[in-house]
Amino acid sequence: MTATTPTVAAQRDAARPRASTLVIAVALARRYAMGLVRIPATLAPTILMPMFFVLAFGGSFHGLTNMPGFPTDNILNWMAPFAALQGCAFAGFGAALYVARDIETGFQDRLLAAPTPPGAVMLGPVLYAAARALLPLAIVVPISMLGGARLQGGPLGLLTLTIAAVGVAVLASLWGLGVVYRLKSQSAGALVQIVITVSMFLSIGQVPLALMRGWLHAVARVNPVTPVLELARQGFLGPVTMQDTLPGLLVLVAAGAGLGLFAWRGYRRLIP
Repeated sequence: MTATTPTVAAQRDAARPRASTLVIAVALARRYAMGLVRIPATLAPTILMPMFFVLAFGGSFHGLTNMPGFPTDNILNWMAPFAALQGCAFAGFGAALYVARDIETGFQDRLLAAPTPPGAVMLGPVLYAAARALLPLAIVVPISMLGGARLQGGPLGLLTLTIAAVGVAVLASLWGLGVVYRLKSQSAGALVQIVITVSMFLSIGQVPLALMRGWLHAVARVNPVTPVLELARQGFLGPVTMQDTLPGLLVLVAAGAGLGLFAWRGYRRLIP
């Protein structure tokens, strides 16, 4: 047999029909979604944490609305988008943990050994994170509006909030996948969660940039989460404007490209 002669296994694999990348990715996303049905406790960070932030911050930070320059007279207008994005970040974190579990149990190796298009295995959890991000929105927004929050930007304000929320979930999942693919363990979740939490809180999560002082102001000013929060919040603070929309969109695209490359390189390390 010459070096150019295909092996029997290679001929067999070439003869197998290949499903499209999207079909396989959607099937994997559905598999991860079924885990929510089997283990409802996994929904707790995505649902309970945003509700906790709305209730806790809505009460403890209410006095901020009396400060000169605060952009709203209802603290829920300020805190609701932040709480929603927190829940969406946890959705991306949860997707990465599912993959870490698959790596530990050997299921990920079986996926890589199957004749699947490159990238389908990585795209599945990202799609799952994007879909799961709709849960915090469906909970936080109605609860906040019952508490007095007002979506002044109308449907366009809801659209910008949804774009920011889904974008945060995708970015969190890509960051988590990049770490999980390298560490190959569920213990990687600690590092993933710390970076997500610190990034969210060292932004304009609680206080507007104009009211910050010292190193917090300096960090929040360059934190890429800040323009994403401005993108998400603008509909609750007033009309939607290009000034508050474009920077957040650019951050989502740029961070998505960078973290996508980070995750892809980690994924390629798994391929034998």
